[in-house]
Amino acid sequence: MRLTVVLAVLLFALPSGARDLPRNTMPKAFVYLREVAPAIVQDIRYATSNNFTGSTLPGYGAGECILRRDAAIALAQVAQDLARQNLGLKTYDCYRPERAVRAMWRWAHDGADDGDKRFYPHEDKLRLFTLGYIAAHSRHSTGTAVDLTLIALPSHAAMVDSHATGGPCTAPAPQRAPDNSLDMGTGFDCLDEKSYTRSSAVTPEQRRAREQLRTVMTAHGFRNYFREWWHYEFMGTREPQLYDFPISSFTPP
Repeated sequence: MRLTVVLAVLLFALPSGARDLPRNTMPKAFVYLREVAPAIVQDIRYATSNNFTGSTLPGYGAGECILRRDAAIALAQVAQDLARQNLGLKTYDCYRPERAVRAMWRWAHDGADDGDKRFYPHEDKLRLFTLGYIAAHSRHSTGTAVDLTLIALPSHAAMVDSHATGGPCTAPAPQRAPDNSLDMGTGFDCLDEKSYTRSSAVTPEQRRAREQLRTVMTAHGFRNYFREWWHYEFMGTREPQLYDFPISSFTPP
């Protein structure tokens, strides 16, 4: 999840037309990831209540990964490289409608001390915005950002219902909510300094797993956000635009 004040400044610098948010229809430049890379596992958390807000977010009518086609093709190439090492990818979030980003922002400012504390065990919800974890805009809304992790192949557990189970995201893997991914030192969407990609608070093995993901993603044109080991942005799209069309179920052609 790329939800930072720095990102908000970056996106506000886009051309004015980038803020005209197309609605309802998926643009031709976008594609369902399963059309390009069906082997990549999808565990789209914001289509469920298994996220830091504790609720399904607006616009997530289906748990589908949608990306700009160029980003999806690059991600498929990442998966091909990893398969040679008996590793695969699992996505947690891809394109994110702007309405969902606005819902996150409202949640952070509503004054209510609610949400799922597993995802921010050491912070007060009311401080998440000022700390830079949540912002007014996200690169996910351009279809060029993806949240993901590594899994061992073969994988037989695409989805894990972990909302009501598990400890805080910073706890050791056996105590965290179940996930079929490699141990990266924290769970996904863990709003904590331990999630920084090169955090010294994780073990050497966990740090190697993070670096393995970063190396292969970088080789195919993705850039990591240093505060979130899971967040990558495809840099091959020039001046990406923000969108607000809803995510709907995939219909085979």
